[in-house]
Amino acid sequence: MAVSGLCFACKPHFSLRPPLFYCFRKIRFSSVAAIETLDESVIQGAHFSPAKNVNGEGSKLSQWKKLNSQDLGISTSNISKPTRKVLNGLKTKGYEVYLVGGCVRDLILKRTPKDFDIITTAELREVVKAFSRCEIIGRRFPICHVHMDDTIVEVSSFSTSARNFGRGLTYEIEKPAGSDKKDFVRWRNCLQRDFTINGLMFDPFARIIYDYMGGIEDIKKAKVRTVIPASTSFQEDGARILRAIRIAARLGFSFSRETAHFVKNLSCLILRLDKSRLLMEMNYMMAYGSAEASLRLLWKFGLLELLLPIQAAYFVRTGFRRRDKRSNMLLSLFSKLDRLLAPNRPCYSSLWVGILAFHKALSNKPRDPLVVAAFSLAVHNGGDIPEAINIAKNINKSHDGSFHELSEPQNLENLTLVNEVMDLAASVKSTLSEMTDEHFVSQAMSAYPQAPFSDLVFIPLALYLNVCKVFECVTMGAEKGFVAKQGSRIDYELLALGSLRETRHTFARVVFDTVYPLDRT
Repeated sequence: MAVSGLCFACKPHFSLRPPLFYCFRKIRFSSVAAIETLDESVIQGAHFSPAKNVNGEGSKLSQWKKLNSQDLGISTSNISKPTRKVLNGLKTKGYEVYLVGGCVRDLILKRTPKDFDIITTAELREVVKAFSRCEIIGRRFPICHVHMDDTIVEVSSFSTSARNFGRGLTYEIEKPAGSDKKDFVRWRNCLQRDFTINGLMFDPFARIIYDYMGGIEDIKKAKVRTVIPASTSFQEDGARILRAIRIAARLGFSFSRETAHFVKNLSCLILRLDKSRLLMEMNYMMAYGSAEASLRLLWKFGLLELLLPIQAAYFVRTGFRRRDKRSNMLLSLFSKLDRLLAPNRPCYSSLWVGILAFHKALSNKPRDPLVVAAFSLAVHNGGDIPEAINIAKNINKSHDGSFHELSEPQNLENLTLVNEVMDLAASVKSTLSEMTDEHFVSQAMSAYPQAPFSDLVFIPLALYLNVCKVFECVTMGAEKGFVAKQGSRIDYELLALGSLRETRHTFARVVFDTVYPLDRT
């Protein structure tokens, strides 16, 4: 059993109000994945100066670098148009402006950034004056939201960042040797980032990338490493544990040894997070094209039992081990979803929550493949079950027989098919209720007493109702005025907003392509 090798030094039950201690577990270390490393010629001719290594993983000094962005293959044309307008607007007024964080990492990796973050020498009130549609948001860490071309561009200020620097530091820090005043300001800001690969700063006008934290080296090594000691970093903000999972899953990176250790051994810190924050972090994992990899990592590092204990119980019940590279139906469903999404083409949360509920219903009671096909088609067309059954009966492809959730085909009559489709829809709705019931969730892992379990429910009522609406057409009859989507093209703007038609269409595609893979005839 997957949980048999875990050993806990704390109580195995975690409530929504976790105690003021951390649980530590025996773990093993292994690489998650790797990507092709950057060419060594990238850093030839770069300027080097020594800097203090503050991440606690070894005592060797790191090198801080100033690199030409063109040598790294970055073109300003890869920066979104609204972001360029904000950069130009601040630059023309005489302020220094930089791109910072994950967007710089993604540009180096030739990936499309989810968003672009700007930091400037301007005060926030000066940013507000520079743009007609701009407001300051946030109290503890205020930033500006600049509205540009129907897009919000986030702008922070070095002065605001400086006020937070040094508060409560419990680790030794030292500014880079040979740095000037501007270097110190940039370095101080980068030190407050979560991971080294997010601690890069890019001046798009001078075409220089500043790397004070060793981020370039960790990109080359395909490593996720905290800027400060991982134990301190995660205790400062437990959400960094989930961000580490998300980044590693999306990029195919592995964790550094220290980061991996504390991702696993401080996992219970996530239960201190607000439910809305948990939902946001889970949505970043599941809705942006890396859901399958995220589920695998959550399982591998012992976080799935806390966040999604119903799905963790499925993994254990089916004998899925921590380092399994094989797949199952749950992972296959999200693999198909990932092929349709991307960081700049996300779905609304109701889609991935709906897939979780649908799979759980199938896991509870395996169904004839024809029933599953007819159900997905009925969801797609707004509840017209007779039409869905007629289309399903003309399927001439073979289903994937490796899934335990699919029973052997039985050549069902139409009336039986209708009843089975309706029963599956009712089962999905029942499962949704269970996923939002603290008592039921807390019992999901009760058959496996060696594993931790929680009664955590982070799905709010509004989201539950949205997911119910996706499927209720099957039990309530064809919706009047609903027009099923024609063709295969997805309107990603509508999908991100939770459009019922786009969500149903995408759900049907995911289910159908999972049950009847394209490589089967």
